Amino acid sequence: MESSKKPIVNTKEEKRVAQEDQRAKVIEWEDYEQELARMCSLTSALEEAKKKKLLLEEKLQSLIQIEAESLSRSNELEQMREKLESRKLVMGNMSMHSKVVKEKVRKQEEQLSAEIRSLLAGGNSLSEANKRMQDSSRSLAGEKGYGHLKNLQKLLRVRQQYMVSQVSLLYPVKVVFKKAPEQELESFSSSIKSGVPDGSKPVDQGTLTISGLHLTVIPFTKMSFFTDKKEVQRSSTALGYVAHAVSLIASYLQVPLRYPLRLGGSRSYIRDYSPSIEHSASSTTMDSTTSASTKPVEFPLFVEGQDSTRAAYAVFLLNKDLEQLLNFIGVKSLGPRQVLANLKELTRTILSPEYIDM
Repeated sequence: MESSKKPIVNTKEEKRVAQEDQRAKVIEWEDYEQELARMCSLTSALEEAKKKKLLLEEKLQSLIQIEAESLSRSNELEQMREKLESRKLVMGNMSMHSKVVKEKVRKQEEQLSAEIRSLLAGGNSLSEANKRMQDSSRSLAGEKGYGHLKNLQKLLRVRQQYMVSQVSLLYPVKVVFKKAPEQELESFSSSIKSGVPDGSKPVDQGTLTISGLHLTVIPFTKMSFFTDKKEVQRSSTALGYVAHAVSLIASYLQVPLRYPLRLGGSRSYIRDYSPSIEHSASSTTMDSTTSASTKPVEFPLFVEGQDSTRAAYAVFLLNKDLEQLLNFIGVKSLGPRQVLANLKELTRTILSPEYIDM
């Protein structure tokens, strides 16, 4: 910048000298000394002006340099200020994020503390349950434990065997071999198993009796004036025997029958708690409370003076009770029309040695 200003000053000086040369004038000798003194003073003043000029140029240069430095410093400060503002913004964001993280951490700590408390409570309950289980194990392993229970169960089953044996002695179910007509209700070996067609009569077929009485199918299918009254009475008596035997065995096994029995010898009844056909047809006009308070329907286990269809349904329900008892001791039923066969299978299974260890 100093080199650029010097040529400007020299050109001005040259112009001034050229102008003075143009205005040169002739000086008289008498005025020469005076003019010479004035020229010397002017020359000295010019030298002093030049010195002052140089001093001013140096001061100005230093001021310009200081100004440039201050400007650069100001620019640096502005950049630093911008960086500081950005840093402040970043720190503010980080502070907000840290607050959010602290809040999450606090909530997680509370949740974790709650889970720890629940785990401690669960651990305490688990330890108590473990203690109770150990106490139960010790009690089961003791004199009155599981072994004692098994012994009691065996004694109970032995007692049940004795009681059922008394029932089988009271109402023995035996196989009788003879030429059986078509109307036999119970057969020990059916025509299907023996390969005999349905249209032919089996010969020497083994039939079951209870206390020497047969169950025949004729009284339960049709009644007429020529029907043998004694045969009807024998069938009713046999069904009464079966009903009594089923009731006794169910009480010994402590099994509530699905279809309860109302014992009356040869005039016994069986009850059905499911709604009848007439009741279900009329229930569309009645509310649920009325239908719930209805009495069970009783079906006769005899034919005399009764509808044969109702008597046949009663035999079906009696067989269902036998199936229930067989299923209770883990044995399958022999069929829907095998009343005496199911009774014999029930007593045989209970009186077998395997029943004690079931």
